[in-house]
Amino acid sequence: MLRLCGGRLAAQLGSLHGSLQKPACGSVRGVLSCIDPSLGLNDVQKEFQKVAFDFASREMAPQMAEWDQKELFPVETMRKAAQLGFGGIYVRSDVGGSELSRLDASVIFEALATGCTSTTAYISIHNMCVWMIDSFGNEEQRHKFCPPLCSMEKFASYCLTEPGSGSDAVSLMTSAKQQGDNYILNGSKAFISGGGESDIYIVMCRTGGPGPKGISCLVVEKGTPGLSFGKKEKKVGWNSQPTRAVILEDCAVPVANRIGNEGQGFLIAMKGLNGGRINVASCSLGAAHASVVLARDHLILRKQFGEPLANNQYLQFKLADMATRLVASRLMIRNAAVALQEEREDAVALCSMAKLFATDECFTICNQSLQMHGGYGYLKDYAVQQFVRDSRVHQILEGSNEVMRMLISRNLLQE
Repeated sequence: MLRLCGGRLAAQLGSLHGSLQKPACGSVRGVLSCIDPSLGLNDVQKEFQKVAFDFASREMAPQMAEWDQKELFPVETMRKAAQLGFGGIYVRSDVGGSELSRLDASVIFEALATGCTSTTAYISIHNMCVWMIDSFGNEEQRHKFCPPLCSMEKFASYCLTEPGSGSDAVSLMTSAKQQGDNYILNGSKAFISGGGESDIYIVMCRTGGPGPKGISCLVVEKGTPGLSFGKKEKKVGWNSQPTRAVILEDCAVPVANRIGNEGQGFLIAMKGLNGGRINVASCSLGAAHASVVLARDHLILRKQFGEPLANNQYLQFKLADMATRLVASRLMIRNAAVALQEEREDAVALCSMAKLFATDECFTICNQSLQMHGGYGYLKDYAVQQFVRDSRVHQILEGSNEVMRMLISRNLLQE
């Protein structure tokens, strides 16, 4: 069954990626021209977008179903992606990064997510972690940690959420008491992507009193005594990346592994999440774009009542709504990416708006595409159901969409 499923998925996604990369034209089937993801990009951006689409089609899409159903963490495929520069997209080049912009990263993540949304989402989290070290670490830390992360010789995980502090991240309880040249960490982190498999854990912990100014950021390396992991969680989607609790019991971490100053950890965590929100929204874009194309192709091929579903005006209107939501989401994300790159005052609110709008709308697109497929859409032989499952969690993580509304309203109401 898995082999059959993988074969059908590969055939669907092969056709899908052919459609994604067709040049816009005025043909009868030129619907792709209005949702072309290369519109508005310069020639250089179009080139690395094509590289990302080609990689997604060749290395990710054929294995997407197997990774999902067998819950495989595709280490070697991600290392191939790193050879293209996708392990440290917006990290400085002196430590192995590609030194591209936030907009460039969004373009790449959208393209990769058409091949496997779950795997791309992990790559995006890894990129966020490397950027945090590159941006806030000292030169010794940058040159020690970033090169093997950019090559994906090593993998990174972001550790903020705890069993008792999700949206209320500032109330985290994991403690770090300094003893000589070490911090002794005690506590646990929940829902950590890459947990147990990653080599580097960016841990937010409390070195001071209550509130955000008591939080610091430490790099905890795999194999450190006192570091252990919970059971592998069984999830609805995102199955190509493991999720486990990260447990710290009298875990001694060198003071030299602190990123930034004591008390700067919450700021570092939030700076990371601003970009993380753009990244995960871009992954939703890729899933939604793929789902629009799959729906379009299904409507053309599937016949009911003696004619193609594409002749049904209701379904035509639904497809038009999906395309409109997709393009609106892309424009919001790219606008926010530019604001973040330019460090504008409105960047936090725009990143929150983009994450809120795009992850909601793109999930709606994927779900509507499944509905258009009818009963077939509910079978694991068909790719659309995996895009639905893998994109649903984007409305929850990197700050839930309810928290995004809080951030947006706070910006509007501040004096």
